[in-house]
Amino acid sequence: MTVKAEQDLYLDPSIRDWVLIPITLIMVLVGVLRHYVTLLLNSPPKKQLAAAVREQRALGRAALLRATAPLSPLPPAQYKSFSVSSASALSSGEYLKPSPQKEDDAGPANPFENGQMDTMMDGMKKQGVMMVPNMVIMQYINMFFSGFVLMRLPFPLTAGFKSLLSRDIPMPDLDVRWVSALSWYFLNLFGLNGVFKLILGSNNAAVDTRDMSAMSSLSGAGGGMMPGPGQPDMSKLFKSEVENLALAEGMYKWVGVDIEDRVLKGWGKV
Repeated sequence: MTVKAEQDLYLDPSIRDWVLIPITLIMVLVGVLRHYVTLLLNSPPKKQLAAAVREQRALGRAALLRATAPLSPLPPAQYKSFSVSSASALSSGEYLKPSPQKEDDAGPANPFENGQMDTMMDGMKKQGVMMVPNMVIMQYINMFFSGFVLMRLPFPLTAGFKSLLSRDIPMPDLDVRWVSALSWYFLNLFGLNGVFKLILGSNNAAVDTRDMSAMSSLSGAGGGMMPGPGQPDMSKLFKSEVENLALAEGMYKWVGVDIEDRVLKGWGKV
């Protein structure tokens, strides 16, 4: 069995000074600029009707009560009272906002009404802020630094990483630890999230995953809901939450059960 000899390539220090470090700095600066441009493009939040906020908060309170049932801070009598009152209010439709009356001759619903168009435009602007700088930088690196070998990683890797680290170097016998310019760009594109968190905070707009995670938040916890024809039926959500509250009562356990004995046992008094 033959052992492949270690490859030693002597890189010009100018590659480090004029390619490796500038690409990293450009990616950091573009991320910071993207964050502030996204903040400027964000539309101010629209005020919701008091009835809409009321039904969302009611659903959020019921969900919070159900989620804390296995280890609830509420005593049994208080939890039972809250659960019964919430289930009664949700089943009776007390918190539902009045639905608009539909005329007989009304046409089909317009998907661009009720702020749906503004929401779509905001998403398109944010996607443009994310895509345009990445396309420009990738084309610039691919044009001027294609085939450049920038550095060698100090730890061994398997052959599966070769397509990730040496994607623009047509040398199948090159060691997998050598990193090309285009691969270094992609590593910075997906690996600078921690740096952006240190510079801009955890809720930054420097990476596109922030916008997607913001859209997946639970609307019943107090956040706004997507307007338009795709809005969920709150009456069905209320009925489902009533059933969930009934199931949560079987899992209820007060966190203060036998608290005196546990405290004395923790201090070695029992």
